Amino acid sequence: MKSEPGHGLATEFEHVHSMNRFRVRRGAERDFEQVWLSRETHLENVPGFIVFHLLKGPERDEYVLYASHSLWPSEKHFADWTRSEAFRKAHESAGANKPLYFGHPEFEGFTVLQEVKADAA
Repeated sequence: MKSEPGHGLATEFEHVHSMNRFRVRRGAERDFEQVWLSRETHLENVPGFIVFHLLKGPERDEYVLYASHSLWPSEKHFADWTRSEAFRKAHESAGANKPLYFGHPEFEGFTVLQEVKADAA
């Protein structure tokens, strides 16, 4: 079933994008990246997990913007992950890295309303 503008969500692709944005202090980029690139995510065997990306964004005077991004087939799958033992393991040392960035990570969750794909070659 496809959605029409103004008529609710399409159920054919109810993917949920989960993002956390980090304002990493200038000069701490390498340390921040090392923390993420060397840690065990514990995501590979989580039911519903589709993909994870660590993204590096624009540079500002005081910080560089980073985002962690994961894709899930539904909000329920994402919520189940946040209550799982795998989630606790993946985040057990997160507090030790707070000096690398300003404030708390900013969580943003999005539900896919439209998906456009490239034509197959």
